[in-house]
Amino acid sequence: MKLRRKSTKTAAVIAATFAAAIPVTPLASFADDHEGMKETPIWPGAAPDEPANISEKKAEPEMGKDNILRIPYVDTPTLTWHPAPADKANGAFVVICPGGGYNILAWNHEGVEIAEWLNSIGVGAAILKYRVPRRDGKNPHPWPLQDVQRAIRIVRSSAAGHNIDPHRIGALGFSAGGHLVIMAGTHANEQSYQPIDEIDKISARPDFLIPIYPAYLGDENQPGKLSPLVHVTKETPPTFIAITHDDADRSLYAALFYAALRQNDVMGEIHIYSKGGHGYGMRKSENPVHTWPLRCAEWLDAVGYLKK
Repeated sequence: MKLRRKSTKTAAVIAATFAAAIPVTPLASFADDHEGMKETPIWPGAAPDEPANISEKKAEPEMGKDNILRIPYVDTPTLTWHPAPADKANGAFVVICPGGGYNILAWNHEGVEIAEWLNSIGVGAAILKYRVPRRDGKNPHPWPLQDVQRAIRIVRSSAAGHNIDPHRIGALGFSAGGHLVIMAGTHANEQSYQPIDEIDKISARPDFLIPIYPAYLGDENQPGKLSPLVHVTKETPPTFIAITHDDADRSLYAALFYAALRQNDVMGEIHIYSKGGHGYGMRKSENPVHTWPLRCAEWLDAVGYLKK
């Protein structure tokens, strides 16, 4: 997608509509205000470790002909809360990380639509608007990792009184977002930023992972091996994976990641569908891969995450 640095009328309307639909709530009051489609900043001030010239990459959100809203620039990471309906809520919660190659966020079809599905099975959700585009072209994940660690801590800190079980907080992501949730699961005990308040004393470890067509898992220097960043141990969270055979080499590395889970006695489940390619979210298609949410819900139920 070619980004336009100056606002067009269409982009301005999209951005204004997007901003107006979800009010941004100050961090100090997020625990009281996230009961319905609130967007809250995750950092009390500026996000940490930002490059000095990052504002030069500003660009407006755009709605594509494929009905995908792409957000190409984020310097104020937020959580958009989608609490489960009271009559369905079971206490489980998921932080959603949309994909986009660490360059954009595919906001609606890998974010909003996923939150609505999770709500339908009683799971609360919050969509993480993590920092894009890449702050480092070759090593893009450290800044988003800071954001997702902080986001998980915020959700866990607000569990009491909001029908969230602090021991059933997962992370789900697509493509680059799938890579990000795997980074969150395999680097949970690493300090990615300097602590700034009491929230940062809380565990950033997701209780389960749901990477869907995850990207960037392979070692660029040793094809056929997992990246050294994908450091699976017995402490790695239980994981559900969905991907397709025809998704370039990503299916190979997803399978290797599953194998590493098995070697470390970590509960996991992987579904490799024959066709579907990449970037389909959960939208219906002629390929059976669009049924992955059904399999995922079955897995969540089987391992006990959906029990009230």
